[in-house]
Amino acid sequence: MSSPTTILVIFTVSLVGLTLLAISARSLLGLVIIGENEVGIIVKKFGSRLSAGRQIALKGEAGYQADTLTPGWHFGYHPWRFAVRKTPVTVIPQGQIALVVAADGNSIPPEKILGKSVDCDNFQDARKFLQNGGEKGRQLGILTAGSYRINVALFTVITASNAERHDMNPRLLHVYSVQPDRIGIVTTLDGQTIDDGEIAGPVIDGHNSFQNAQSFLDNGGRRGLQEQVLLSGSWNLNPWFVHVEQVPMTEIPIGHVGIVIAYVGKAHRDVSGEAFKHGNLVEPGHKGVWITPLYPGKHPLNVRVMKVELVPTTNIVLNWAKRTEAHQYDQHLSPITVRSKDGFAFNLDVAQIIHIGAPDAPKVISRVGSVQNLVDHVLQPIVGNYFRNSAQEYTVLDFLSDRSERQQEATVHIRRAISAYDVQALDTLIGDITPPEALMETQTNRKIAEEQRKTYEVQKMAQDQRQELVRATALADIQQNMVSSEQGVQIADLQAQADIKRANGEAQATRLRAVGEADAVRKIGQAKAEAYRAGVASLGVQGFTSLQLMQIVGERNVRVVPDVAVSNGSSSNGLVDGLLGMMLHNQGQSEEKKPATK
Repeated sequence: MSSPTTILVIFTVSLVGLTLLAISARSLLGLVIIGENEVGIIVKKFGSRLSAGRQIALKGEAGYQADTLTPGWHFGYHPWRFAVRKTPVTVIPQGQIALVVAADGNSIPPEKILGKSVDCDNFQDARKFLQNGGEKGRQLGILTAGSYRINVALFTVITASNAERHDMNPRLLHVYSVQPDRIGIVTTLDGQTIDDGEIAGPVIDGHNSFQNAQSFLDNGGRRGLQEQVLLSGSWNLNPWFVHVEQVPMTEIPIGHVGIVIAYVGKAHRDVSGEAFKHGNLVEPGHKGVWITPLYPGKHPLNVRVMKVELVPTTNIVLNWAKRTEAHQYDQHLSPITVRSKDGFAFNLDVAQIIHIGAPDAPKVISRVGSVQNLVDHVLQPIVGNYFRNSAQEYTVLDFLSDRSERQQEATVHIRRAISAYDVQALDTLIGDITPPEALMETQTNRKIAEEQRKTYEVQKMAQDQRQELVRATALADIQQNMVSSEQGVQIADLQAQADIKRANGEAQATRLRAVGEADAVRKIGQAKAEAYRAGVASLGVQGFTSLQLMQIVGERNVRVVPDVAVSNGSSSNGLVDGLLGMMLHNQGQSEEKKPATK
């Protein structure tokens, strides 16, 4: 059995033998072994000299060779004639790109800044690159994620891992992502110059959203701001070729439409028709105001080369007053100062309600440019001048008293005037009216006096009604007494009839007594007659008659002056007043007859 020492000796001898064999094979056979993840860069030590300005040999000149060695065994590369440098393959991670700088090739034309893309198997075939007219310097073409066998003698590959060594930001070497709800506005850094009068390059087909830079240039792409945008997604973009600015998509809110004013696009061609003579409308994609509005939603519009005017399709309220609506269109409007027929200046607050239909919105924008211009340059003079002219036909008080009529007239006039601008005037409302203070003070005093007069009249009517009530109450009481009196009269009549019957019986008896007494009375009468004749003879008829009347008045207590006097005037209340007097007189006599209270 062999000892461990013996085995070690045999292994060492074998290793030395293999090494000597390999050295012999390299020297004698020119063997070069390239691994799977390696690239063999060949340098020829002897040969003709390269042309001036060349660094890579295509015809066996001395120096770096265009061809490289792939993985495997290669013979004939004797050390005394060739130097083979092994480099790792170039690996571009997922989500990244790599830029390429060529050390050899044709010169880039002065109007270009990047070397054109040529068929060279993604820079893995240096010979084809040079033979197909590849240009030295920064390249349009890029390397995307993957592994590449690059001849580093010709190409310098810039990746995110070595970007800082080449004064670049590593983030630029990541796949470019446009976020959702945003768009990328592109500015190209190479290509032909933009035509005079244009602000952006036209849309170019066939370049796969700027990922194929050479196709963009071959098809006439222009340097500078581009009309075309990048939509949401990931894009392999050469940062030496394009610069991208992300902006939000254009959002048209509910209740609005968007009118596109394009500054780039196809040649202007008016499609508004013969009837519309106040502006031009074009189809989408052309320069000018697009005839088709944008409806609510999000739209990928390049806001650097076109403008979107929002037009409300809901009712718009505009105030000629000190208040302002949320839309701010009426922020420059103020109360309208007018002068009346009688020379007074006063202020009006006016509200105008308008509506712009979606189909008419492009015409409005083509005519005036914006809704704000419509308010400032159309509605403000129309409404203001109408009320200034209208107020001159009325006095201040007439304008105040007939406000509803003035409002109806204004609605009709303004509706007709605004319709010429493709705008619907729904209603015109007159708000606060601020007349002159001096006039209002006079009117206020007059009104106060008028109200006071009415108050006094009402009070007088109340007093008259109160007097009528008192009079009616008294009359009702008198009527009650009259009824009682009438009933008393009837009772007295019945009693009188009874007394008459009783008196008839007594009269028979009295008649018999009277016969006897008649003679006595006759004699007495004759005596009195003689006495009267004697009195008349001595005093005269008038004197004796007066004496007799005074004697009767004294004996019987006859009242010469009546207790109650009733005037026979024209008043209809004489009878009532007389009855009231009788009641009061009788009441007084009743009080006198009452016994005194002890």
